[in-house]
Amino acid sequence: MDSIQSWVSEHKLTSVGTVWASAIGASLAYTRARSPLKTSLRLIHARMHAQALTLAVLSGAAIYHYYEKGAGEKSENASQINLG
Repeated sequence: MDSIQSWVSEHKLTSVGTVWASAIGASLAYTRARSPLKTSLRLIHARMHAQALTLAVLSGAAIYHYYEKGAGEKSENASQINLG
C-alpha cells in the first residue's frame, strides 16, 4: 500500500489522467452494452462520467492532503514543545 501511495504522490498528473481514461473506456463499454445510443451521445456521456469521477478523485486527494498536512504539523508542533 505504501508503494502505491508513493507512486501516486510522485506521478499525480499521470494518476489523474489514468483515472480519466479508464472512466472514459468503462463508460463507453457500459453504454455500448446497455443502450442503443448514437456514438456521439456515447462519447458525450462518457466524458461527463469521466469528469464526475475525476472531480471526485481530485476532491478526495485534496481532503487527504489537507488531513495529512494537518497531522504532520501537529506532530511537528508536539515535538517542538517537548524539546523546548
